[in-house]
Amino acid sequence: MAAWRIFEPAAWTQHAPPRLAGTIQGYARAVDGDTIELSATRIRLHGIDAPESAQTCVTGGQPYRCGERATLALIDLVRGQIVRCEPTGLDQYHRTIARCTIGSGGVDINARLVREGLAVAYRRYSDEYVPDETIARIAKRGLWAGTFQMPWDYRAETRNDRIHPGPAK
Repeated sequence: MAAWRIFEPAAWTQHAPPRLAGTIQGYARAVDGDTIELSATRIRLHGIDAPESAQTCVTGGQPYRCGERATLALIDLVRGQIVRCEPTGLDQYHRTIARCTIGSGGVDINARLVREGLAVAYRRYSDEYVPDETIARIAKRGLWAGTFQMPWDYRAETRNDRIHPGPAK
């Protein structure tokens, strides 16, 4: 009987890497500033990186929760809209990475977030949104209106603080 286990479908897929789905569309829920959930699929927006939810930035000498602002902007952007995502790959956590659009005109969500200064071009993975970032930087929109730490640097520092906490106070 054990020999038949190799013919069971579960045995075929148990160790296989996840496959990329075709176009995914429907109503989305924002998870954070660069991640949505759509049709039970968690999707990381391709080529961009938004501040982390707890991350703060400074504008006009005042700190503000830029990660929260990015999340709220994405919530507003997708609310009541049919979102259409074209997968481009999988990340290290097996989340789908995708370019996503809304509306009949196909407004690029990824580009919009970067152009409004709510996210940055994630050059480590793509140069596609660098022009949008340049527009935001020149116009001093969002993050570019003040000072901020790049999201990947913030994550690395936060991770490092958890691994090597400072002295107890």
